[in-house]
Amino acid sequence: METIRQKKVASLIQKELGEIFTKGIWNELGNIMITVTRVHVTRDLAIAKVYVSLFPAKDPEEAYHLIHKGSSEIRYHLAKRIGKQIRTIPELRFLLDDSLDYIENIERLLKDDD
Repeated sequence: METIRQKKVASLIQKELGEIFTKGIWNELGNIMITVTRVHVTRDLAIAKVYVSLFPAKDPEEAYHLIHKGSSEIRYHLAKRIGKQIRTIPELRFLLDDSLDYIENIERLLKDDD
């Protein structure tokens, strides 16, 4: 179960990463929109699992690898934004959130049944 501190830090990271991606501070993917869907932080606040959704990505795996490769630069930008609020900036581990693809697939299957 997450503590209140974990939830606050996760919410802060989600908000700031969202702004980093939308304002073009880190934009190595061109026209692909990156949405931070959720963030989970470990108890010791050392690691943050960041779930991202990519749209419209022809090859989401390639885009994911670019994000993974640039994670240290993204962490640097995050540290510049929240460094005064958090003592140590967590290591960012990016994961693809495929829940939107799953929902679209379910909707498509339900429409096929009609």
